Amino acid sequence: MADKRQPTRHRMDRRSHDNDYAMPGMYHVTLHVADGLGQPLGRVVGDARQPDGSPDGPRVALTAIGRMVEHELTHTIRSYYPMVEIQDHVVMPEHLHVIIEVHAPIVSRQGRQAHLGQVIAGFKKGCNRAYWALTGQSAAAPSAEDGTRRGKPAGTEPITEGSTDGRDGSCPAVFPQGHTQSGSTPPAPTPLAYKVPSRAATERAPLFAPGYVDVMPLRSGQLQQQRRYIHDNPRSRLLRMTHRDLLQPLRGGIDTALSLRALYGYLSRECMPQQLTAAGWSLLSSRLLTADGIVACDSYGDRRLLTRCLLPVVCHRRDRWRLARQKAQCLMAARQGAVLVSARIATGEQDIMDEALAQGYPVLLVIDNGMPERYHPSAVRMAQCLHSQLLLVTPWHYHYRSEQTAISVAECKTMNAVVQALCRQRDDWWMQSSGT
Repeated sequence: MADKRQPTRHRMDRRSHDNDYAMPGMYHVTLHVADGLGQPLGRVVGDARQPDGSPDGPRVALTAIGRMVEHELTHTIRSYYPMVEIQDHVVMPEHLHVIIEVHAPIVSRQGRQAHLGQVIAGFKKGCNRAYWALTGQSAAAPSAEDGTRRGKPAGTEPITEGSTDGRDGSCPAVFPQGHTQSGSTPPAPTPLAYKVPSRAATERAPLFAPGYVDVMPLRSGQLQQQRRYIHDNPRSRLLRMTHRDLLQPLRGGIDTALSLRALYGYLSRECMPQQLTAAGWSLLSSRLLTADGIVACDSYGDRRLLTRCLLPVVCHRRDRWRLARQKAQCLMAARQGAVLVSARIATGEQDIMDEALAQGYPVLLVIDNGMPERYHPSAVRMAQCLHSQLLLVTPWHYHYRSEQTAISVAECKTMNAVVQALCRQRDDWWMQSSGT
């Protein structure tokens, strides 16, 4: 069957249109190295079986370039923007994560109002200059036009917007020519002897890709969640490297036997007319993974769970007075070896599935978005997938969606239809089992 998969972006470098990035706030910022550079910042080493902090525990062995980036991040930014505090951070082989707290409105050394994007741009400029020096990419000599305007020596001109000599917040750490990646810890940063012309900079490949990804930890508990994610990055990477069969997205190959035609009929019966318009169906169906008109699924985890008895867990409002009985039947079936399957949307579904996991029973979750190439579930879910306690399944193409975006009723009903299709079982099986 032909897989009508649509290409997805590996990175989603997006900003929130509703946020003022010049004002105080907390941010989780991610920066990626430029495409084609591989892993210039380091490599993940250690043993995932060892605890954090132990000599053999998971960690990143940084190259000279990685140590330079960490120095720029933890020392130089604050010297130019005292109101910007770098908190938790990790430098990975090809990207870095950092929690940034902005304590007051961002103002440059020249007293001009600035914003987080300018802080990060300055950080990138400083890293670029040091990276070029470390890799022997010397700057072009200053021309009369670039370096001696108005008869002044290069580097002595007044600082203007866009200047790259470091006084604009560009973190001017530059290391001696010939300092190699395998060398010792970089020496203290020193300024360039002359201003690097912007024209010269365009002739050399930058270290980082354009833009950055940010998460604003606004919800209760989200900040701690982001901190844990950063802390667990080396261990998670090491686990993915050593268990690729379980901890990488697998594309397609799951037969739901659910046709788009059958799905449309199901939604027409389950949804109110305003919940499933022609335009809404067109958008929804375009987002589904399909192969020859049949809904397909990607997965993450141990697919061997699909070979066991699968039972759907779907809680309807009309049955809420029987929720305790439904939960008891579901957990009894799990004890007898069945795998519970749910989209975990309704409160009752969350309660049943969480209890099943807490008791150590394997479950299958149908998730509400697709899996990008760099799909990283939480450390808890990753561990559950690793130990064959959890299989994540999705019928959707991946698409960017903000934290505040709610899924539609039709999307919820679609996932419930997929749940039943995977199980080849109606969602009222527990009523028949209980004799009610």
